[in-house]
Amino acid sequence: MSVKVEVIEGGVPHQKILIAGLVFALIGLYLSYLNVIVGTQMFAFFGGLAAIAALVWGSHTIKVLASYGIGTGVPSAGMIAFGSGVIAFLFATKYGVLAPIVAVILAAVIGAIIGYLANDVLSMHIPVMIKSLTEMAVVGALTLMGFSAMITGSFTFSAMTTGSMQVLGMSLPSYASSYIGGALIATVFLLGAIAIQHGFNACLGPGWKQDRMLMLTAECGFLSMIVAAVMSAALISPAAAILSFIIGLLGWYYTYMKYIELSKRDAAAWLDAKPIPDVEGH
Repeated sequence: MSVKVEVIEGGVPHQKILIAGLVFALIGLYLSYLNVIVGTQMFAFFGGLAAIAALVWGSHTIKVLASYGIGTGVPSAGMIAFGSGVIAFLFATKYGVLAPIVAVILAAVIGAIIGYLANDVLSMHIPVMIKSLTEMAVVGALTLMGFSAMITGSFTFSAMTTGSMQVLGMSLPSYASSYIGGALIATVFLLGAIAIQHGFNACLGPGWKQDRMLMLTAECGFLSMIVAAVMSAALISPAAAILSFIIGLLGWYYTYMKYIELSKRDAAAWLDAKPIPDVEGH
């Protein structure tokens, strides 16, 4: 038996956040595919924006799930999302332009199976468990695909497994220098898993506010986008990497300042701490 300990009052209904997150993530991914159509890499940053849209949706899904008293499961929810989502993501990359759609469908199936096992086999009996883990798997797949498209310039399998290295002035193909072969995907996995759970983990409690939590998640997403932009410099053109970095930096600054503003609004008091003295006792 489970008891819901928190209720979302006011704000945007979860179903609207779900639809907005899914639609904007898919739009962002397909805008990044313009790189393949036009033959450039300058649209790679759309992959990062797609990932952030998915992360904001996923953050609110964690809030809905954790409302049933599983606060200690917040960090693990991020790992489940990306652990299940990475399977769907990698499988879907072989389907070219249909990859985002295939990833959504396959991730939903995987998430539903995991949700069933958790709810009925492990007897957690949480009403929203199956739906929430289905959403989390889709979020994980879309986030991984978004950041991967941003780093490699495309969400196709060949783009993620093709690299090159210089030997005696000649450029030779090298799997070890690719996105997957060089294990950049492992870093992206953690960037997403941390960003998706930190918003609620940092804002939970009696003073929780929906807009503050979602703004913090967006800030974490842009922070991850900055890191991904730095990594992308090894695989895409410098101009495309710099554009992604600038957009990530501007997005992070805006969301960070908005989060501080919302934190001041919700705080009982805001006291600026004095600098720590260099010498103890002075």
